[in-house]
Amino acid sequence: MTDLADSASDDAVAAPLALAQPEDRHSREEWEAATAAVLRKSRKLTDADADAAVWDKLTRTTLDGIAIPPLGVPGAPDPAVRPTRTGAWDIRTLVSHPDAKLANEEALVDLDGGATSLWIAADETTDLPTVLADVLLDLAPVVLDAPTAPTATARALLAYAGERHVKMHPDSNLGADPLGAMLRDLPLAVDEAVGELRDLASQAAAAGVRAIVVDATAAHDLGASDVQELAWSVAAGVAYLRWLTDHGLDLEDAANLIEFRYAATDEQFPTIAKLRAARQLWASVLHHSGLPTDVVVEQRQHAVTSRPMLSKYDPYVNMLRGTVAAFAAGVGGADAVTVLPFDAALGQPEGFGRRIARNVSHLLIDESHVAAVADPAGGAYAVEQLTADLAAAGWAAFQQLEEEWETGHDFTPFRDRIAATVAEREALIARRKRPLTGVTEFPNLAEELPAREPDPLNDRVARYGASFEALRDEPVATPVFLATLGTIAQHTARATFAANLLAAGGIAVDVAGPTSGVDELLAAYGGQPVVCLAGTDAAYSEWGAAAVEALRGAGAQHVIIAGKPDAVAAEVDDAAAIGVDALAFLTSTREKLS
Repeated sequence: MTDLADSASDDAVAAPLALAQPEDRHSREEWEAATAAVLRKSRKLTDADADAAVWDKLTRTTLDGIAIPPLGVPGAPDPAVRPTRTGAWDIRTLVSHPDAKLANEEALVDLDGGATSLWIAADETTDLPTVLADVLLDLAPVVLDAPTAPTATARALLAYAGERHVKMHPDSNLGADPLGAMLRDLPLAVDEAVGELRDLASQAAAAGVRAIVVDATAAHDLGASDVQELAWSVAAGVAYLRWLTDHGLDLEDAANLIEFRYAATDEQFPTIAKLRAARQLWASVLHHSGLPTDVVVEQRQHAVTSRPMLSKYDPYVNMLRGTVAAFAAGVGGADAVTVLPFDAALGQPEGFGRRIARNVSHLLIDESHVAAVADPAGGAYAVEQLTADLAAAGWAAFQQLEEEWETGHDFTPFRDRIAATVAEREALIARRKRPLTGVTEFPNLAEELPAREPDPLNDRVARYGASFEALRDEPVATPVFLATLGTIAQHTARATFAANLLAAGGIAVDVAGPTSGVDELLAAYGGQPVVCLAGTDAAYSEWGAAAVEALRGAGAQHVIIAGKPDAVAAEVDDAAAIGVDALAFLTSTREKLS
């Protein structure tokens, strides 16, 4: 080994530095020119468009109106607070089975399989001693989530730990979150829960654990945007700080009793920036609340992969969504990460889904070494700018909530804003501008969904593809006749587009196949009431009108054309092209078929 090292030439040693040479630097204008050339080839820019137009073409805008450019540029503000987690994050698994013995079995299997903490979904009927039997409470943190019975469940956990004479792990949390329960509109005696919060905090402090989880997924699950989720978390956290300090707790002690839970989605950079922005916002709250500058209370974050982003159909795609979300959570600096199993949208996850879910973190930590660097996104212009933009918008939205809550916790205006976000997202999904693989894109009508027991945790979730899934839940018995004009090479592009679009609404197709004229088309026609023409513009101009006339004569009642109907607009009843409101189109087509 020494000889090999000694024999390396100076040129070879210097080779890795070649990319840093001045001649390899390129200007913004050069990047614009190279990018514009690619966009012109794909016809997204014309020869008349300036090269600088690439920024407008490639910049994406979030539901909060925040621009995400294709490339970060110098000038982003340097954040005052950076993620500080070093090493692996806490791999937290959700245990929610209503049968206590089965829940215990799941918990023990997950812990044996590498999970490092438990997130227990419970209610007033949960038998915690059974659920936690043989769990080493001093080694594995337990975080409760019992929104309808927070106090009783917390006391049950403390009593159980006392009976076992075990000091619980300090990262355990009693999970009180009455405001989150209110937002979810769950049955809860809120005044009583708030009144008992101080006593619960005292018991948690005595036990050396946390007492409160600000669960921002309460807003996310309803369909909130990233900014709305941030605003809710800060507003709820401030409310809990006020309640605790008004009852005698020191600000630092009160802040140390609170943990925050955020959703991680498959939108990688917004998730990274959201977690980083959340830390900045909470640090600002503590600063303005009077926490001394020499005292540091970091925001403890638990990130859970988004439940609304999961699809019921083609659920295996959820593995990809969960992996991207977990990666973003880890890079964003989350202290604990929960990857929901791929089959969670179908009901109670089974063992295979749970195993895959926890192994995602193992792969990211142990094989990809994502946790080896603190704040790996730090210094990236695009991430820093997005973090700053989210923090600024989140603070403004938090101030709006503060004003609305001055006279009481009226959530109606906030729910209305979430509803507006949901409507905007649904419109984009309906037009397939926010594609959902397996649901709005590339659906598989022949798939057989895995059977799962119902999971009440799905009941109050605004899943992004729910409108399309509702159509798939009731497939149409009668197919659409796909009248393909010309050879396979000529019609395949539009035929594939039309077939996939119809399948997204639970509609199958009967394909005519290659045809050279009206007679061959009629020979393949089976009398279906709805027909969709699929061919080239030239075929539509040449014999599209004759095909429509012949098909109507043979019994077709509703004729659709795949693409723009310019050539035969007067002859057809509807058109399916890129940008169509797919949900409205599919609903109308289903009505014609029935």
